[in-house]
Order: sequence, then structure tokens, then C-alpha cells
Amino acid sequence: MRSRMNSLFDAMLPVFATLAALGVGTIMLLILRVNPAEAYGALWEGAFGSTNAIAETLVKATPLLLVGLGICIAFRASVINIGGEGQMIMGGILATQVGLTFTDLPGWLVIILAMFAGFLGGAIWGGIPGMLKAYFRVNEILSTVMMNAIAVQLMNFLLRGPMIDPAQAELASKIPQTARLLDTFRLPRWAPTRLHIGFLIALVLAILVYILLWRTTLGYRIRAVGQNPHASRYGGIRVRRRIVTALLLSGAFAGLAGAIQVYGLNYRMITDGSASGFTGAAGFNGIVAALFGQLHPIGTIPASIFFGALLVGANKMQRVVQIPSALITALNGLVVVFVVSSEYWRRRRQSQRLALVRKAEKEDSPPPSDIIPPAEEASTS
Repeated sequence: MRSRMNSLFDAMLPVFATLAALGVGTIMLLILRVNPAEAYGALWEGAFGSTNAIAETLVKATPLLLVGLGICIAFRASVINIGGEGQMIMGGILATQVGLTFTDLPGWLVIILAMFAGFLGGAIWGGIPGMLKAYFRVNEILSTVMMNAIAVQLMNFLLRGPMIDPAQAELASKIPQTARLLDTFRLPRWAPTRLHIGFLIALVLAILVYILLWRTTLGYRIRAVGQNPHASRYGGIRVRRRIVTALLLSGAFAGLAGAIQVYGLNYRMITDGSASGFTGAAGFNGIVAALFGQLHPIGTIPASIFFGALLVGANKMQRVVQIPSALITALNGLVVVFVVSSEYWRRRRQSQRLALVRKAEKEDSPPPSDIIPPAEEASTS
């Protein structure tokens, strides 16, 4: 019973962390002379108050879930992928190019090719840091962040040059965007909302990632490398190959998120010159969603929906109670900090319980056979 209670408490730590963050947010609202109940009520109403609100929450959760699935794979191999932004961009670029090139093909075929292209683009952009990590010992945090910067500059170059919308090419103030995709290339929607089939694709992939990590040999090898690379190498697992595979798959899911963002929402590649202009910062928020879900594919589903609700509901909260947009950013940041910190406390609690178990086993273990207990020694003498 105690073990179950400890496991339940550990699973609820992100929830407690979120409540603590909202508590700090309450203090900030009171300082601004805003009614916290009214503010949080508006947040809930904006995220779940209507069918359209729920649809917008799920739309926002879709890229978070896909990026989070990739993060789950990478973290299980004990590598950290901070390059979701760049991988989403590369996936979006390749997927968009497919739609602009093969205009004579059936819509369903172009969508499939575009999803595959996005998957491939993200995989390539994630595989490069994987190769650098595995074979040249380059820190993957630094390399993935630098790959983000490269992807942003490449996107800006393409959307202002070779891939720019012909209607924008002759204007003085050019908007960095591609031509609009054909209507037949759009992902199916649940009218009249903006919710598209991409969310259902993400749900199916979450189940498949769970099967991959816990029901296949490849998943076992990835997790083994993350637990102990030296023991894995001794056991015959090719550690370098598994590291590359983990980052390949992690980038691939982020790239797929970029492709779905184009074919499900924007119907073109467009940016304001920054990564978040296209991704909406999903490459970074997906990391937090994965941590909130305990780095488990199934747990990442409600975590992504929660953060999608937070992002969507915050917009209405800002309109209703007239608070500065900076407070919304601060509130989201508080949730991120508290949730990430909860992972530290969870690991600390696990270490403490493991130490107690080892201490109990040591106290209960019988003495070695070659040592005669004091009572028997006295009787023998």
C-alpha cells in the first residue's frame, strides 16, 4: 500500500507543481488588483467553455504531443533534444515543397507524401546532432540549439527567395511566405471548427511509440542505453547506433508536427522571421509536455492537452480581465519552472526510497557462512 501511495504521489507531482505555479500567479494577479477567480474562470472558459474552445485546445495540443513523443524517445536514450523548433521548420519546408511541386497528383497521395517528407526532414535535422553526439562526443544540447538557428536562417532565405509566393515577389514589402496549397491538399477538419485529423494521427502515434519503447527489441535497446551505456555495450548493444536512432526518431516526430502545422492549419509556410513565427514555440513547449507526462507517451497526451488549454485559455483571460500580455508569459513560465522542478523532487524521492530499501535489506540479510555468530562461538569454546 505504501508503495502504491508513493507511486501515486510521484505521478501527481506535476499536478501539485502546476497548482503551486497557479498559486504564485494568484499573488501576481492580486498585486495587479485583479480578481483571481475571475481570471482563472476566464482561462477555463477560453479553453473548455465551448465546442470551438475545446477544438482550439486540441489544435494547440497536436504539435505539442508530436514533439513530446519525440522527446520521450530521446530522453529514454539519455539524450536531450532541444532542437524541436528547427526540426519542425525543416519538416514544414519539405512538406510544403511537396505540395507546391506535385500539384497534379490526387490530394490524398500528396498528403501522404507530405507527411513522409516532413517526417524525413525532421529525422535528418535530428540525426545530424545524433551523429555528432555518438561519433564525435559533441554535446547534443549545443548542437541542437545551433541547428535551430541554422533552420531559422534557411527558412528566412527560402521564404524570401526561392519559395516565396509569386504574388509577394513583386511587392515592395514582401511577406515571407510560400504560395497557398491547393484545397484538395488540406487535412480533413471537423467543421465548423479548426480541429483537423492531425490530432487523431498524434493519438495513434502515441500508442505506437508506447509499443515501440516497451514492446519491441529496439525500444528495449534504446532504454538500456539510457540506463547504462557501458553495460549495454558489454551486453552487445551498439550504443552509438541507438543514440543516433533515438535522435532520428525524436527529430522525425517534430518534423511531422511541422508538416501537420502546414497541411492542417496554415496551408502555406509563413513566418515573421523567427522560429516561433511558424512553430508557435511548440518545439520548446513539447519538452515541458513530455516532462509533465513523466516522459511516457501515454502520459504526454493529457499533458499536451493541458498545456494547449493553458495557451488557448490565457488569451481569453487577457481579454476579459485586461492584464498585460507579459503576465501571461510569466504565468506560462512559472508552470514550466515548477513542472520541471517537480521532476527533480520525484527523482530525489525515488533515491531516498531506494536507499531505505537497501538499508533494510542489509539489516535483514543473514551473516556470511564463514563467520560464526558470537553465541555459537562461545558454546564451541
